[in-house]
Amino acid sequence: MQSPRFHVSEFPAGHLLLSDPKMHFRNISITLTTEQTLQDLSPTNVSTREACLINFSSHQFVLIPVVYCIIFTLGLVGNSMVITALCRQRSPKTVANVYIINLAVADLLALTTLPFWAASYAYGYNWVFGSIMCKLSSSILCLTMFASIFFIMCLSVNRYQAIVRPFQCQQGTLERAFIATFLVWGLATLTSLPTFCFRDVQYINELGVNACIMAYPSENYSTWSAVTALMKNILGFLVPMAIIFGCYICIRVHLKKAQGFTKRMKVRDRVLRLVAAVVVAFLICWLPFHIFTFLDALSWMEVISRCHLTSMIDAVLPFGLSMGFANSCINPLLYYFVGRQFQDKLQHLFKLSLSQFNSSRETFSSSKTSSLKTAESLKEAEPGGDVERPPTHPPWVP
Repeated sequence: MQSPRFHVSEFPAGHLLLSDPKMHFRNISITLTTEQTLQDLSPTNVSTREACLINFSSHQFVLIPVVYCIIFTLGLVGNSMVITALCRQRSPKTVANVYIINLAVADLLALTTLPFWAASYAYGYNWVFGSIMCKLSSSILCLTMFASIFFIMCLSVNRYQAIVRPFQCQQGTLERAFIATFLVWGLATLTSLPTFCFRDVQYINELGVNACIMAYPSENYSTWSAVTALMKNILGFLVPMAIIFGCYICIRVHLKKAQGFTKRMKVRDRVLRLVAAVVVAFLICWLPFHIFTFLDALSWMEVISRCHLTSMIDAVLPFGLSMGFANSCINPLLYYFVGRQFQDKLQHLFKLSLSQFNSSRETFSSSKTSSLKTAESLKEAEPGGDVERPPTHPPWVP
């Protein structure tokens, strides 16, 4: 017998298993009772499974908000510097830079939702920001997750074209990059539409809070939950990763064949290492989340029905998502330490800002010095002490 299970937050808050009113809020534990009570409480539209005891540790509601705040601060500073450095460059924009700027924008948009989810965790899943912010925060988070992997895929395809097919890649590259950018944001928006349509704030009796949940149609709630989870796995991970690895396999084969040009290509194309580092970082940060999302889909399809497995999935999903969020503040570090070109641009931007600050100080000090000299000359010109009053008020008169 299965208790009704609802998405309290498709991304940050994970899932809650909701049962009867006999709940102990110490450690946020949820107690399930008799089979008859479950039959009375379980709606006919939700599939049933074995009654399970799910414990949410109180540490989760303290640790995750702190982690989110740290990620928000670091990611906000890092991605803002990336966008500023790349947008203020005087050299012509490259295709790789166009994709990197959009990737940083996607990371920034995802980070803007973190304070809301951190507050929701801190208040025990209670959402105090209203229905509109519930929809927007969830949709933006879903949109940026897809946009990030899509832009990483575009970066990998661009490296493949530049190395394996350089002559075909020379014509209309920037125009095609802007078209690809438009298509990526459009596709990512389409994937976030279900979240925008079904996400809403509803009161959860068992928790006594207004939670931001996925309010799927009641007649096939489990089906919707499984389909959306698999969509994140397939469109947001498996298909892009297959294309990315395919591009790098082709690049590797091409470099082995072109042995005479290998050293020159490695020196010329430093962006290849940067893109590879970004891909590896995305894989490490998001793989746990997608694994547990897939297991969650299996639980909705009742392929997984054991209590300890469903409990484990619900417990680790929020931490898996925290690793995914960490990717947003790792990317700027990769741009700086791996991308030599970006490092030079950032240092140039810093030197430019410093020179502007020094020049403003010099201008201020020179104007102050000239004012002092003028005052001293007035004193020297008037040694007698009594002077004729000027026809206008002195500047120190209010």
